Amino acid sequence: MNRTEFVIVTAIVLFVAFGLGWFANWLVHRFTRVRQQDLGELDRMAQALHEAELIRDQAIEYVETRERDLTARLAQTEAELRAAMDGLREARSEAEYYRAQIEGTK
Repeated sequence: MNRTEFVIVTAIVLFVAFGLGWFANWLVHRFTRVRQQDLGELDRMAQALHEAELIRDQAIEYVETRERDLTARLAQTEAELRAAMDGLREARSEAEYYRAQIEGTK
């Protein structure tokens, strides 16, 4: 291979390398470019996500408040039930006492 052929082959190889590099650069920019439509869509999705997170936080707060209220009502109802059961137990023992007294006087 003489000098002229070497220079021509080197020039062709460099041109092909340049062409492949340019094509790869074009492909990368083509696939990574964000269009204005896409930015609008991303903004809309971000806003919707933010609103959904706010609604979720409100729902969690409502559930926790409701749970506290129901727990308090349950504790109050259980206390009333214990008081009623104690009263019933007392009434039964008192009825037994009076029944024993009535039968003892006969």
